[in-house]
Amino acid sequence: MTIYCRGIRGATTCDENTRESILEATRELLQRMITANGIHTEDIASAIFSTTSDLTAEFPAVAARELGWLDTALLCTHEMAVPGSLQRCIRVLIHWNTPRRADEIMHVYIRGARTLRPDRTALHGAD
Repeated sequence: MTIYCRGIRGATTCDENTRESILEATRELLQRMITANGIHTEDIASAIFSTTSDLTAEFPAVAARELGWLDTALLCTHEMAVPGSLQRCIRVLIHWNTPRRADEIMHVYIRGARTLRPDRTALHGAD
């Protein structure tokens, strides 16, 4: 069986710029991504988290550490500040070692981030 490193994308929004809101939204997003794809922690190569510049109260990667991603390389950064773009948004790109084909990967967009990829939102009934 051949193993590939595949990218899984996901995004969500926060109600406010607080530590609790950022961690809760990130945990929900990661849990949905894990469930939708059958991800095992040991198969995650790395993850890159980004937030819009209005989210500064906590690193989203803290939520991944709380889920047990202790030996996974994690990075947090800010998104470009494009005028008119979605605010209070957390995005993630997970690099996942899997035998699945790219078209079998389930990307997850929830909450206000559904507007970023409505084609992906409908695939798994995210709310």
